[in-house]
Amino acid sequence: MQPTGQLTGQRIAVLMESDFYEPEISYYRWRFAEEGAEVHFLTRLWGHDRLVFHGHEHRLPFEVTESLEDLDGAALREYAALIVPSGMVADRLRYTEDPAVLPPAARLLQRAFAEPSLVKGIICHGMWLAAPVPSVVRGRRAVVHNNLLGDLRNMGGVYVDRDVVVDGDLVTARTGDHCHLFARAVITELARRGRPAGTAAPGPH
Repeated sequence: MQPTGQLTGQRIAVLMESDFYEPEISYYRWRFAEEGAEVHFLTRLWGHDRLVFHGHEHRLPFEVTESLEDLDGAALREYAALIVPSGMVADRLRYTEDPAVLPPAARLLQRAFAEPSLVKGIICHGMWLAAPVPSVVRGRRAVVHNNLLGDLRNMGGVYVDRDVVVDGDLVTARTGDHCHLFARAVITELARRGRPAGTAAPGPH
C-alpha cells in the first residue's frame, strides 16, 4: 500500500549516536512515516558500513547504516527536514579530533542553515550541536532544556519560554518528553510549505 499523508514523498533526516532517548526516536520513526515521509537516520560511521548505538534509558540497540558525511549539497537538498534529537546525541556528534576543524555533524548543521527551504528541528540538548557554529542560531527565537539556557544565550539565541518554538525554518522544543509536540510542529511547518511530493528543495540561485 502506498503511504498517504501530509508529507508523502518527503524525506526527513534524524541524526543519531549513542545515549539517545528511546521514546523520542521511536516516536519519530513511526510518526513521520505515518504522514508518508521517509525517515533516514544518519551518523558519523567512522569508516564502518554500519554502527549499533544504544539508548540512554534502556540500552536498546539501534543500527544506523547511513553516513552524514556522504551528503553533498544536492543530497542535502533532497531532505525536507533535519532533526537534531535530545539525549547525548549532539554532544557525541560534536566531537572533533582536531580542535581547528569543525566536527562533520556541526558542518552539516551549518550547511543546513544555509538552506532556508530545509526545516531544522532541534530539541532539548540537541542545541549542543550548534555550539561550534553559533552564528546559525544568533538572533533566532528558540527554546532549549533549562540546563542549556546559558548555552543558548552565549550563542546569541533569543530564549522563549514555551514548550515548542517555531521561528521560520527553525523548530525547537524544550525536552525529549515534548517530542510529540515537536513532531507535530515540524509536520505542520512542512505541510504549510507544501513541497510537492517526491521533489527536492530548490538549490540556491
